[in-house]
Amino acid sequence: MAAPAQQTTQPGGGKRKGKAQYVLAKRARRCDAGGPRQLEPGLQGILITCNMNERKCVEEAYSLLNEYGDDMYGPEKFTDKDQQPSGSEGEDDDAEAALKKEVGDIKASTEMRLRRFQSVESGANNVVFIRTLGIEPEKLVHHILHDMYKTKKKKTRVILRMLPISGTCKAFLEDMKKYAETFLEPWFKAPNKGTFQIVYKSRNNSHVNREEVIRELAGIVCTLNSENKVDLTNPQYTVVVEIIKAVCCLSVVKDYMLFRKYNLQEVVKSPKDPSQLNSKQGNGKEAKLESADKSDQNNTAEGKNNQQVPANTEELGQTKPTFNPQVVNEGGAKPELASQATEGSKSNENDFS
Repeated sequence: MAAPAQQTTQPGGGKRKGKAQYVLAKRARRCDAGGPRQLEPGLQGILITCNMNERKCVEEAYSLLNEYGDDMYGPEKFTDKDQQPSGSEGEDDDAEAALKKEVGDIKASTEMRLRRFQSVESGANNVVFIRTLGIEPEKLVHHILHDMYKTKKKKTRVILRMLPISGTCKAFLEDMKKYAETFLEPWFKAPNKGTFQIVYKSRNNSHVNREEVIRELAGIVCTLNSENKVDLTNPQYTVVVEIIKAVCCLSVVKDYMLFRKYNLQEVVKSPKDPSQLNSKQGNGKEAKLESADKSDQNNTAEGKNNQQVPANTEELGQTKPTFNPQVVNEGGAKPELASQATEGSKSNENDFS
């Protein structure tokens, strides 16, 4: 009689234990269906900023990424989700063993069931993070921006910036330094070299110092190869540092300035748009004054750059030779070049805001 008495009192504690096991199994199934549900260390993906409409932003991101993802990597292949009972129905008396077996089966088939793109909680307002699997986010995003830059075809309304994230780690200085020493090697470790800049943004985080992070990362880049030089005008590589809560997102991108800081709204703008030209012609004297002011601003900016880094322009040979031909090829005449410079300044204001 003692044993049945213990069994009747045991279910009180057994139910609580079973509930905990059920929660763990449910979390495992969720992770199996779509991977992690929030931004965490160890992920790759795409960080997207939007304007007050995250749901629409996710829809646009899926549409855009699937379009170009299929173009680069082919259509996404899905596998049928075979639900194996694993004999759990006949092992009710050993629920713990059945649960372990079920979790093992879930982990074994996780890679086959994960989607190529999956939205996760970013931890910040107006920021969406799309986890990627089996692709290189920096190549995909560069392909998207390059196509939009050439065609000048606007494909999104809500999405502002789209930044590839090649790796994530904990947002503590020591963790970031340790992670960056290995992460930055493919781009900056000898014999690889290049000019670079570091772009830093922090959201919902107050324990990381901006200047300290930039100084430490720049020191790591220079340690990997002494020929790596800083260029804030037109660098070959831009090290993107995005901190959200306790997670640091890192990536190294190309053509950051050419693609308007990876802003999808700005990269499709062109000084050759008839609407812009007509508006300038219709203004008459105002248009002439505006173009003169813009050219003056452009000249003063170039003068400052020449005064600040005269040695870099000779050593690197990239600041003026690479940037000016691109602008001239796009606009041609001086008024168009001036208008393009002011458009770049407007995009800078939007990005910093």
